[in-house]
Amino acid sequence: MSQINHYINGARDNGTSSASQDVYNPATGEVQGQVLLARADDVNQAVAAASAAWPAWAALPVLRRARIMDKFKNIVNERAAILAEAISAEHGKTHDDALGEVTRGIEVVEFATSAPSFMKGEYSEDVGSGVDSHMIRQSLGVVAGITPFNFPAMVPMWMFPVALVTGNCFILKPSERDPSASLLMAEWLTEAGVPAGVFGVIQGDKLAVDTLLAHPDIKAISFVGSTAIAQYIHATGTANGKRVQALGGAKNHMVIMPDADLDMAASALMGAAYGSAGERCMAISVAVPVTDAVADALIERLAPQVEALKIGPATDRASEMGPLVTAAAAERANHYVTKGEEQGAKLVVDGRNFKQDKQGYEKGFYVGGTLLDNVTEDMDCYRDEIFGPVLSVVRKNSYQEAVDLIHGHNYANGTAIFTRDGDVARNFSKDIEVGMVGVNVPIPVPMAYHSFGGWKSSIFGEHHMHGMEGVRFYTRIKTTTTRWPSGMRADPQFTMPTLG
Repeated sequence: MSQINHYINGARDNGTSSASQDVYNPATGEVQGQVLLARADDVNQAVAAASAAWPAWAALPVLRRARIMDKFKNIVNERAAILAEAISAEHGKTHDDALGEVTRGIEVVEFATSAPSFMKGEYSEDVGSGVDSHMIRQSLGVVAGITPFNFPAMVPMWMFPVALVTGNCFILKPSERDPSASLLMAEWLTEAGVPAGVFGVIQGDKLAVDTLLAHPDIKAISFVGSTAIAQYIHATGTANGKRVQALGGAKNHMVIMPDADLDMAASALMGAAYGSAGERCMAISVAVPVTDAVADALIERLAPQVEALKIGPATDRASEMGPLVTAAAAERANHYVTKGEEQGAKLVVDGRNFKQDKQGYEKGFYVGGTLLDNVTEDMDCYRDEIFGPVLSVVRKNSYQEAVDLIHGHNYANGTAIFTRDGDVARNFSKDIEVGMVGVNVPIPVPMAYHSFGGWKSSIFGEHHMHGMEGVRFYTRIKTTTTRWPSGMRADPQFTMPTLG
């Protein structure tokens, strides 16, 4: 049985504690490893190594940091299948889905390699008589990322490439449910040329998180996870004087207008609702067909496709959907289906009793695709983020009713509309109070050179992730105003200085 440890000062490290937690293979339901859980001394050691490494790393020309990121990008590209296999083994998602995750992470690394361009700063000559002014961006110091189980490679890569290339040192605290991907990335960063201490990994639970939040040498915290924890991370981190970007939960709606291509919409919903077993913060978990006629036609197309989902382990390349990450996650999804039916929803396709018949995988954490119709706003399955393969259909009679439904929810991460009407699409994009919008695109995750983040209870903090928002989060501005002796007045000035 494998032991999964930390990465401190450029090498794997067992730390000072023997405390550990089981790591499961969700496809089989069996324990496949033990992850060590850091104590405060381990976190302190990693932060100390990063603090010692920061001055030299920050002083390295940005072009050289960018070249190191480029080497890392090439390594990940060459070994994407290795990283995908590690993800699938501990998370459960299909191999192709894991490869897609790696690809989207690489896109942020590619963006980071353009750091010499986005770190240029600004210069103004003669802002006053004989006075010049220039602005530069500088790193913060040691920063940390606390990342979720559902994207053990991509979400860390939303953070650390931008943080590192802008001159910071980075401590990663990955999910203890699927921690192995973090160590592969750490070793490959070292191979690419990142000096010892610049990037560290601390495996752990709440104790590790709280130690990072309280540590005086951690200047900023990035987080992705549930809203309750995001609120805690933001409140605690900011109370300790840190910058915090904390992305929380979601309940993403997809509006299907009467003029939409229903075959396209149904196909899009299949991937958006059931891909990665619904364990995505950008998954579409609510379909909003406008008019009963559209709803009936949509259900007619969806039901047979949901029933025909190929559910199995990542080792079977034909699998379209894998298990959920833990037995508790599977039980939670089943609970919401039962509760929805009790509260009046129509159960069109029931995935609660799915049985995996592949030999060796009978005890995996599988839930079949589930489709609920006639869901209303007061039902638990609508209000809460289920994070499972459950699609709720909420019928509305008009475009405005669909918009009002979305605006009434406390989450505002992503949304989509399917229509052929340009006016409707433009108005929806402009007026909807949601952070990320798709028009005939079901999962509108921005490209790496744009930024990712929602609104309302889906985010806490001022900055979204990656793109220029990520650069702004991981840097601070310094402005210098310069006057040389030939332009200086000899007499003292006691009034507010002006430069004109």
